[in-house]
Amino acid sequence: MAPSPIMPRYHVGPMASTRRAISKKGFPRTRSFPVLTAPLDYLRDSPGKDIRSGLTDAFNEFLCVPEDKVVTIKRIIDLLHNASLLIDDIQDDSKLRRGVPVAHSIFGIAQTINSANLAYFLAQQELKKLSNPDAFAIYTDELINLHRGQGMELHWRESLHCPTEEEYMRMVQNKTGGLFRLAIRLLQGESRSDRDYVPLVDTLGTLFQIRDDYQNLQSDVYSKNKGFCEDISEGKFSYPVIHSIRARPGDLRLLNILKQRSEDLMVKQYAVSYINSTGSFEFCRGKIDCLAQWANLQLAALEEAEGAGRGDKLRAVLRLLDMKASGKQADVAS
Repeated sequence: MAPSPIMPRYHVGPMASTRRAISKKGFPRTRSFPVLTAPLDYLRDSPGKDIRSGLTDAFNEFLCVPEDKVVTIKRIIDLLHNASLLIDDIQDDSKLRRGVPVAHSIFGIAQTINSANLAYFLAQQELKKLSNPDAFAIYTDELINLHRGQGMELHWRESLHCPTEEEYMRMVQNKTGGLFRLAIRLLQGESRSDRDYVPLVDTLGTLFQIRDDYQNLQSDVYSKNKGFCEDISEGKFSYPVIHSIRARPGDLRLLNILKQRSEDLMVKQYAVSYINSTGSFEFCRGKIDCLAQWANLQLAALEEAEGAGRGDKLRAVLRLLDMKASGKQADVAS
């Protein structure tokens, strides 16, 4: 039978085998048009550290949700996380993600946006498999939060407005905390436990983002995966950058470097040296240590209430995020 001119027959190659592998893991795929999911599949071919999946498993030691529901929730978070990365890389004009060229440099901006949008709705479709009637409302709530956070970060960059630390913290709670919270709120909705784990999740989300900001400017491993000091080239007001600018309000050098969105190696090295001269990396490390200590205290309180030993997996995640325990080069990036 000849291929239809309306429904072309696509070549079955390496990408198709990737989709089959993903499907075996329980991830939804689009059977009719493999090109629809190609950017998403490409990103999944270079998996990150999957810390969100690890956190879901760790919190489930307390919540005891049935495995089939956990798998569904992890699938939802995986789809949303990878979709958000596709969009982030376009908005930030990124060059590398996980050590390979970004998806839109391979498939084009339009197709990558469409693939990301499709993933949002594939994730939404998965909500039908959950028993909590509030799952859709939770999903909508946290996706709105995620876009609020992303919108504020983009606004600061485009208007060259340096936010306060308080404004930055609110942005992080929305942007980074959104998916962390979504996973745990969906878990809580499937659990018999009435204990609220969101405060600890919020601490972990903030810890993760500030650590990520630090790594972007200080980690050799991070540079290999995303490029040297990518946040400087993006003009991003990250945590150490905000502290550095506000440490010397009358000095416009760093602000002007961000304005240039420079890819020049020497300019970026100068920016890192300037940030270091204001004590901002030291300040950042102190904040990370403080958040890690607070998260450990929150976890200890939960273990005291729920029973010792349930927090072993969460403690392992905290060790991974702890700069002193893991070393500053440890990479937990997306």
